[in-house]
Amino acid sequence: MKKFYNLIQSYQLIEEGSTIVVGVSGGPDSLALLHLLNQIKDKLSLKLVVAHVDHMFRGEQSKKELEYVVSLCKELEIACEAIQINVQEYASRHQKSSQVASRECRYQFYKDVMDKYQSRYLALGHHGDDQIETILMRLVRGSTGLSLAGIRMKRKFHSGFIIRPLLKVTKEEILNYCSEHQIVPMFDPSNEKSIYTRNRFRKYILPYLKKENPLVHERFQYFSETLLEDETYLQELTREELNKVLKRKEKTNIEIDIIGFLKLPLPLQRRGIKLILNYLYGTIPASLSSIHIESLLTFMSKKHPSGSLDFPEGLKVIKSYQYCLFTFEHKKTSKYYYELEIPSDIKLPNGFLITCEMTRNASQLRCDNRTFIIDDLALVKPLIVRTREPGDKISLKGMNGRKKVKDIFINEKVPLQNRDSWPIVLDGNGNILWLPGLKKSTYEAKSVNKGVYVVLHYKEQ
Repeated sequence: MKKFYNLIQSYQLIEEGSTIVVGVSGGPDSLALLHLLNQIKDKLSLKLVVAHVDHMFRGEQSKKELEYVVSLCKELEIACEAIQINVQEYASRHQKSSQVASRECRYQFYKDVMDKYQSRYLALGHHGDDQIETILMRLVRGSTGLSLAGIRMKRKFHSGFIIRPLLKVTKEEILNYCSEHQIVPMFDPSNEKSIYTRNRFRKYILPYLKKENPLVHERFQYFSETLLEDETYLQELTREELNKVLKRKEKTNIEIDIIGFLKLPLPLQRRGIKLILNYLYGTIPASLSSIHIESLLTFMSKKHPSGSLDFPEGLKVIKSYQYCLFTFEHKKTSKYYYELEIPSDIKLPNGFLITCEMTRNASQLRCDNRTFIIDDLALVKPLIVRTREPGDKISLKGMNGRKKVKDIFINEKVPLQNRDSWPIVLDGNGNILWLPGLKKSTYEAKSVNKGVYVVLHYKEQ
């Protein structure tokens, strides 16, 4: 108990006078944790609340475990919140694996209990063997960065923290503790099934590591803590550098300057990509690994000016010249075709506006590529605004012959994702008059001294 108390104090896991929600399954780990917390509760003026979830996978067996935990809490005079959740039904409804569904249901229940008792702490019984298994599993899966640090002793959760005070002890020590204090745990037989990855690591790999070094759990815990410190520092450095190359940051989109990004040291590039993915995904999907990050780094380094990569769950990474866009909103833009009344305005799907007016004072107007002026008498109506079509060509002002619109997009370095939504303005004969913001045709008025003119403006909405 003294070792347990000293660890809580040295890691500052709990504040005195706190309410602690303890996740108790009925197994040896969680029962030992509950017993230890119960031993020190008076010393730290703690209030304990047990939270138990029956996932309803094992019928009467798991129901008996719930009843056992409730009975034990009554005996110890500890508040208990126990619930049965049909996780299989939840998994089917949300199309999730049983393990993911179990975790989501369980942690949501923990949040509810924390709210009910106004608790800032959730204590869980993960131990040193769990830490070894977690780190090895993530390493084999291809995880990088902070995730490789494994299970944290204390981390933010909901309105407070998750704490795991048993991470420095082994499963064997926990079983011995239960035996010494006449704690009678219940055992989940699914923990012995080799169909689960964690169980295979536990049964076949962990014993070999313990033969090599009986204190291997301490080595892994030290690795976890030092890696966490290193990664925390490097991530903060990465955030500072990433902000310098960030061009756009929205809920479902992030755009960066490739040239500036590739000047960063490679370790910061990798972490920068992970920060971007963490922001966009919220929770990184299990199917995303270091292979995706390395392929993305190669993709950005290639000299080809444009291209795209598909990432899990619909994330698309689009490279266009010196910019790289991470987006969940990349959809093939529907073609549009509008007849533009004179005067009027049209809101375009790309977020811009084309306004049309008539004037006798055209000489006072600004004549950049966002404004187009044509003599009303020379204009073949109606004016058409549409998206590009294969083979589109324009007779450029000041040049002989016609040029492909596709080549203009390339020369002007219009981002790949913007080309299908870019407006093209034509007259009633189908002649392309103007590529708003880019190029004008020979049909623009050469002189604007006299007469009535139709003026088009291209601007943001």
